[in-house]
Amino acid sequence: MSALFTKTFGTDAAATEKAPARANLLGEHTDYNNGFVLPTPLPYVTTVAVGPGKPGEIEAHAAQFNETLTRRLDAPAHGDWLDYVLGCVKVIGQQGVPVEGLRVAIESDVPMGAGISSSAALEVATLRALRRWLELSIDDEMLARLGQRAESGYVGMPCGIMDQMVSSVGRPGTALFLDTLSLDYQHVPLPRSHQFAVVHSGVAHRLTDGGYRQRRSECEAAAAALNVGSLRALDVDDLPAVEALPEPLNRRARHVITENRRVLDGVVALRADDAQTFGKLMVESHRSQRDDYAVSLPEIDALVETALKHGAIGARLTGGGFGGCIIALVPDAKAWWPAVSADHPDAWLVFPR
Repeated sequence: MSALFTKTFGTDAAATEKAPARANLLGEHTDYNNGFVLPTPLPYVTTVAVGPGKPGEIEAHAAQFNETLTRRLDAPAHGDWLDYVLGCVKVIGQQGVPVEGLRVAIESDVPMGAGISSSAALEVATLRALRRWLELSIDDEMLARLGQRAESGYVGMPCGIMDQMVSSVGRPGTALFLDTLSLDYQHVPLPRSHQFAVVHSGVAHRLTDGGYRQRRSECEAAAAALNVGSLRALDVDDLPAVEALPEPLNRRARHVITENRRVLDGVVALRADDAQTFGKLMVESHRSQRDDYAVSLPEIDALVETALKHGAIGARLTGGGFGGCIIALVPDAKAWWPAVSADHPDAWLVFPR
């Protein structure tokens, strides 16, 4: 069932599953504000094989790091890749299905620190493997919720649910229009005449650093000052009240409110196969992330400008920011990429392959 599992542990796996990474087309930092998002799965996957292990213990091997780690099942988070797996085991236990002992083998071609959610791919693949092995009655939406709970509750990253949802219920070749408040979602077709390309900036990011937490705290403070439960409750008509907030709360709230509107407008554009309008929304989104949300970097901004100079009709930072990737909307990714890489030799194309 898994050659890596057999090679590592000398026995066959009980179950093997996989899950994809993602790129976000529009809707950045809106998910933890109960807003709208528009991600799509990528053809990069993490595969997880599981089987019984020594009671009270998890033993896991990650081929990407050529590393095997062993830990007690009741251990606290250590700040490494095993936390994401053990967090999934813990949330399964909270569902009344304790795992007595576990062995895990992980293979992945998802780039780390690229802002395309390697963590959610690992969580969803782990939970899918546990679901198959333990024959659990957990649907794909609940599986995504459990993945988010593992990352926020055990790993300690206060993420929204977008990444786990698109990894769990997304369909290749479509965008997932997700309302993160209700978890209602629809699959929306991608443009027929253009392609999306994801390009790494060469700067790795780490969302467990303070910037992400600070932005979330600022959004909560802005919502409290505006007397709403979350910024999702506001629309562009409320921007005059937002402008009266102190710095930087006014800019943080403005980004979230206008980004929600861009997602809604982007869905209309995709359904009309209007790539030009969607590209303009991407450019607006990047400016908002750069100027209002302050999560971009000079390297990211330069890569966006290079993409637009070489014929992209839209480009923006994708992912949580502070490094990682941009996503560009281009007529032909294979023809477009050599020009961009010539200007930015340290950048590399993540998607399409």
